[in-house]
Amino acid sequence: MALKMDPTYRKISERFYQEPDYLAEVFAKAWFKLTHRDMGPKSRYIGPDIPNEDLIWQDPVPAGRTDYDVAAVKADIASSDLTLAEKVATAWDSARTYRQSDKRGGANGARIRLTQQKDWQGNEPDRLARVINVLSNIAQKHQISLADTIVLAGNQGIEEAAKAAGVHVDVPFAPGRGDATLEQTDVYSFEVLEPVADGFRNWLKKDYNVQPKSSCLTAPS
Repeated sequence: MALKMDPTYRKISERFYQEPDYLAEVFAKAWFKLTHRDMGPKSRYIGPDIPNEDLIWQDPVPAGRTDYDVAAVKADIASSDLTLAEKVATAWDSARTYRQSDKRGGANGARIRLTQQKDWQGNEPDRLARVINVLSNIAQKHQISLADTIVLAGNQGIEEAAKAAGVHVDVPFAPGRGDATLEQTDVYSFEVLEPVADGFRNWLKKDYNVQPKSSCLTAPS
């Protein structure tokens, strides 16, 4: 009934009727999204029929460099004016959006620097902006991704804290994260990943609604 009586849906239905090739294309893309949305990044796909195009709902992230001097980057982070808490908190904020069920969110892509994540209350926007500015300069100096630099800052902060407690710790690190652009980010679909509580930081959002403020549904692309 909605496809026939709703004026917006009726226009779509009439176009499907008049352009069967368009219907076939849209349906194929919608079905592909339905069956692959929860599989995570495109790199997890196998088989001969993987499409060449990158789709925004796949949360594409360019590959980052791996051939750089990790120790030199950590040394620059250690010599910056960032506090231990700023480094660790920012790395945690970047990583905590990761969702195992569909492999979304997390540190890869450095989307914490983009709309909307940079403005989330739980990311403390003023602190985040300052830290991102410092780490961006370090990333640019070494020609590496900000995503890797944020993670390294968290690692260096943890090692610094352990050393102050008289314990030597080397936090494992695997380079190669990339930085996603805003054009590669389905902004509103990330809205559901915003934390409303964080037990590790004993934090609760002051005013929150568990329902997203805007729809996360997007047209097939």
